[in-house]
Amino acid sequence: MIRTPLRPLARILEARDKGENPDAIERENLRLRHEQMRDKMRGRAESRLLVMGILFFCGFLMVGTRMALLASTDPEEPQATVRSAQIVSQRADIVDREGRILATNMQTNHLYAHPQDMVDPVHTAKELVKIFPELKEERLLKDFTGKRKFLWIRRQLSPEQVQAVHDIGEPGLNFGPRETRLYPNGSIASHILGGASYGREGVASAEVVGIAGVEKVYDEFLRDPSNGSQPLQLSLDLTVQAAAEKVLEGGMMLMNAKGAAAVVMDIKTGELISLVSLPDFDPNNRPVPLTKGSAGDSPLFNRAVQGVYELGSTFKLFAAAQALELGLVTPETKLDTKGPLRWGRFRIRDFHNYGSQLSVTETIVKSSNIGTARLALLIGTERQKDFLDRLGLLDKPTVEILEASGAKPLTPKKWSELSSLTISYGHGLSVSPVHLAGAYASVLNGGTRVNPTLLKQSGPQNGERIVSERTSAQVRSMLRQVVTKGTASFGEVPGYAVAGKTGTADKPKPTGGYYKDKVIATFASVFPAHDPKYVVIVTLDEPEDRMSDEPRRTAGWTAVPVAAELIGRIAPLMGLRPEVEPAAVGEVTLASH
Repeated sequence: MIRTPLRPLARILEARDKGENPDAIERENLRLRHEQMRDKMRGRAESRLLVMGILFFCGFLMVGTRMALLASTDPEEPQATVRSAQIVSQRADIVDREGRILATNMQTNHLYAHPQDMVDPVHTAKELVKIFPELKEERLLKDFTGKRKFLWIRRQLSPEQVQAVHDIGEPGLNFGPRETRLYPNGSIASHILGGASYGREGVASAEVVGIAGVEKVYDEFLRDPSNGSQPLQLSLDLTVQAAAEKVLEGGMMLMNAKGAAAVVMDIKTGELISLVSLPDFDPNNRPVPLTKGSAGDSPLFNRAVQGVYELGSTFKLFAAAQALELGLVTPETKLDTKGPLRWGRFRIRDFHNYGSQLSVTETIVKSSNIGTARLALLIGTERQKDFLDRLGLLDKPTVEILEASGAKPLTPKKWSELSSLTISYGHGLSVSPVHLAGAYASVLNGGTRVNPTLLKQSGPQNGERIVSERTSAQVRSMLRQVVTKGTASFGEVPGYAVAGKTGTADKPKPTGGYYKDKVIATFASVFPAHDPKYVVIVTLDEPEDRMSDEPRRTAGWTAVPVAAELIGRIAPLMGLRPEVEPAAVGEVTLASH
């Protein structure tokens, strides 16, 4: 860079020749140089300001665009991108069909210790035993004075216990906050809810995970934070469930039964309004599964879903309905009931001698094994098997609880013609009470398939057509006569027109064969018969009515009275008022003035 001198020699000599002051030339050149420098710096500053302005404009444009994009989209919960990462969140509530709480969460604390931070381990151990008598002072003192740096002392402390631990004043004692699962109704609906426990657990937090029942089946939904505070709504009615459990418990004790199950189901929607299994348990303190003996003896065993039994004469309904639907018989068709019915070396007999002939209706009303076997012969093995399959009696139940996955019916290894005869009256095929409820609803609701469900529905299922409305009405009439003049006479509930079928099946031995003095007694019913709304199934395990000289075990003496008491108790709770039963057309007498 060539700089122009402030005192050019040529101009200095010229100025001296003219008598001018050479310093004025220097000052003028210096002024001009400063003006050039100022102009250059001003231009540079203006360029920088322009660039900064452009940058600020672009920044504001980007921020404004992003804000507009966020304002125009729906909010979403951030998701972890690591596959193994799981969000620890509060578990959603479970409510009944009216929104009443069945399962919720409660804030509690777990107590743990840092022995290295303790001031007085001996005093601390003594005070903790006073608060928690189940703890052992010697064990605590050994842990506090040993090499352990961390140990859990007690889980799920009450507020009073937390305060008592605070009062000890020991800095080595600490609390881990926890969300614990609470079932405010105790044992009510315990087999449906199942229970929950802790999954991943740390000092400051822990996951609550389902281990049985709907808690397990819907574990992902209940733990999903994107559901917000939306609860899982079941089809159960808490008041009906409580009443059903109380009635069934009383009936089980009165009939000296080993266990009991009851199902109350909406005949059109398939909603399970009540599902009871006794004995039950408190899911707040879930018992340990049995390691010895039969699993069916555990209170954790769900007899209504897991229990598969031969349900006896309740199956006769299906033989009659199929024969009517196929046009093989009418309700008045006479069947040969002269016994015993011989099939090879086997003999099929009736409980009583009903004579040489009974109509189809009388066969159901009097519960004739021989008459029902005659219907099975008319139907045939393949058609019978297909019909029972369409009713869902050969598959696992569709109920949304974990235990349903292990409730596959016990079917014959070879479905022979003899199997067809015995299955027609409920022997040789074992199903659960929930299976039976779904099958009865499908035949008696007008003839469309219904699957039992524990989720609240918005309307009828309207499934596959099983039988015609005419056939459905005919078998309902037969079942109504079973109550009015047949084996279920104790099942009459004034104002509710109960229709149903009894079933008494000998209980099989674990080693083979059947007990002679142990039965499974069942009453499968629907009410009101002329406008069916609900199916009720009551099953008693090893019942025995000892009110007479000889013990009575048949369903008519055991399961039926319990079911009648149950219907009379829950029908008003479900909004059904007693009403006069409309007379059948054949029973109306026309008179002229």
